[in-house]
This record gives sequence, structure tokens and C-alpha cells, in this order.
Amino acid sequence: MVSAPEGLSVVVVGLGFGSDFLPVYLSHPDVARVGICDPDAGRLDTVGEQYGLHDRFETLEDVLGDDRWDAVHLLSPVAFHADQVAQVLRAGKHCACAVPMATSLADIHRLIAAQRASGRNYMMMETAVYGREYFYARHLRDSGALGPLTFLRGYHIQDLHGFPSYWWGFPPMYYVTHALSPLLALADTRAVTVRCLGSGRLREDLVHDYDNPFPLETAQFQLADGGLAAEVTMAFHHTGRAYQEGFSVYGHDGGFEWEQVEGEGPVRFSMGPQEAGRRGRAAESRRVDLPDFGARLPQEIRRFTRPTTFDPGHGTPFEVGAHHGGSHPHLVHEFVRSIVEGRTPAVDALTAAAWTAPGVCAHESAMRGGEAVEIPDFTSGTTGE
Repeated sequence: MVSAPEGLSVVVVGLGFGSDFLPVYLSHPDVARVGICDPDAGRLDTVGEQYGLHDRFETLEDVLGDDRWDAVHLLSPVAFHADQVAQVLRAGKHCACAVPMATSLADIHRLIAAQRASGRNYMMMETAVYGREYFYARHLRDSGALGPLTFLRGYHIQDLHGFPSYWWGFPPMYYVTHALSPLLALADTRAVTVRCLGSGRLREDLVHDYDNPFPLETAQFQLADGGLAAEVTMAFHHTGRAYQEGFSVYGHDGGFEWEQVEGEGPVRFSMGPQEAGRRGRAAESRRVDLPDFGARLPQEIRRFTRPTTFDPGHGTPFEVGAHHGGSHPHLVHEFVRSIVEGRTPAVDALTAAAWTAPGVCAHESAMRGGEAVEIPDFTSGTTGE
């Protein structure tokens, strides 16, 4: 339920990444009030002045003790996700949270239970299934251009040198959702088992708060339906490549590959018919200028799928980006509308669990030398601890 008849009230927590979402919330037709929260008082005041926001909180506890707020969007460090989501739900507020849902199976079960007990919405804000690349690949799938699916591949390679120390030694597969979620969504299924290998060795100074010795982990996931497999490679250190976060999907009749180098564009493959006397089918490949799917959104927030100018209503308008394939307004709209309409959000607790748990199990497999690990089935909603 929305507490105020004029619209939803939302507090954005964590203004490092969270600032990217403020223009969308402030422009959304179903949002009446926006607050901000950050433990860094300087950043809190800077962002508050920039956006003209007067509701400012330095702690999550202060937010949760204020009955004026319907919902909280958490963009805090990964280590805080499970505890903070549980806090928000226990306080009777709807909760959106950045990925991943959690970093242990026990915490995944705990959050499912917390969401059920609260009766409030929880949504994992997975950018990879709301970006224009995913929307385009899904269009190819739904139109039949790919044919029956054969294989899916995901990858997230990023050099975390210079990032805060809580990223040092972080098991790469714990952050698998950006690479794996679009694969499971396109195949409309879940991962049932995983075999994962770690590769390379972290420098001693990077081994920090985790038991992980690997800079890179690569996994093969067996999917539940159709005999499909998916391959995912995750790397956060010691891997000589430019940043890449994406996926590729292949079917009998065509395929789609994320761009290999930023700015060159993704590739679409189309297979010709089998011709008599020819070895192999002809394959056509072409770079794709991805369409914009902003028309799916309310007029007020469509422009945020691309870089644009935002006017907060005071001072000078300023430029805002559109990261993660223009996904941010789609995520905000789904979260807000799920609350307004009194329905479950698309990436609810069970879906988030099904997209997060495979990474936890993959790291376990890597630590066991690549042994197969069974992944719990959260999709039925009946799995227990």
C-alpha cells in the first residue's frame, strides 16, 4: 500500500551508486517524495544540495524509524545487503536492493523468510535483465530469429585495483548475477548443478576478508530444461583485459554476441538454410545498432535510458548518465509499479535467490577443485534451509 494518496515515498541509501537513480525517482509520476541516506555527511549534503533534497539521513536506522517512508532502495556495499534488507523488511517497508541478494545460502533463505513475514515487496535490482542488450536478445528469442537455444555464455571481467578494500579477494562468483541472470532469463529456467574452477592465484596483499585464492573463476552450469548448459567467467584481478560485462546467446538459427570492445557494437548472426552440396550453412554477421526501449516507460522517465540533462528545479541543470544499458529507469519503474499495483515485482525474492545461489555454489565448487555442486531449487517457493 502507498501511504500517501499523492504517491510513493522512497529513500535512496548509499549515494556513491545511488545518485544515478535520483533523477529517475524524482521524475517518476508515481513517486511523491524522495529522501537520501549516506554515512558520509559531506557527500550527503553535496548530493542533497545538488538535487534540492531536504530529507537527509546519516543512518539506515533513522530512515526505518520514520513512518513517512514507504520504501527503501539500498545501494550499499555487498557485505551489508543481507542484514540491511532484513532490517528494512522487518520495519514494514518495501525494499529494493543492488545485487547480489546475499553471499551465502543461509542468508538467501533468511531473506526469503523475512520477505514472507513482512508482506512487503523485495526486488533485487538486476541491471542485466533491463538493459537494451537484453531486451534486444529477448526480442530475437521471442521472434524465432534464434531458433531453439543451444548454448549461453556470460562474462564479467573487471580490474578492481584501487577499489575499496572490501572488494579485495572477493570471490568472483559471488557477484555472478550480472553475467548469469540474463542467461537464465533468456532460457526461462534455473541452474541445477555447477562445476567451477578457479584460475590463477591472488597476490598475498589482495587476500583480505575471504577464503578465496582465485582472481578468476569459470563455471559450467547445467540448466533445468532442454538439456542446455551455460558458461560463465568472472574475474576481478590479474586478468589483462578491458572491462567487459555481458552475455552471448546461440540458437539453431542465429546468435547474439555482446560487443567485445566498448563502442564497436554487438553482433547478430543469422544462419542460412542447408544447401545441397555445401559443407556447413552460410552465416551472416552484422553489427547491431541497438534500439532504445524507452517507449515501454512513462513519458516522464523515458529520456533516462540515454544520457540527458536533468533540471532539479533550482540552480543550473546538469548532465546525468545512463549506465548499464539504460536499465535504471526500467528498474525503478518496475519496483514502483509493483508497490502501487500491489503485486510481486519481476525480480522478487525467489527469482533473486535462483539467480544468486548459483554463484555461491560455484565458488564452493571451485574451492573443492571443480566438484559438481547441486544448486537448491528456490523457484517452487518450498525449499527449506
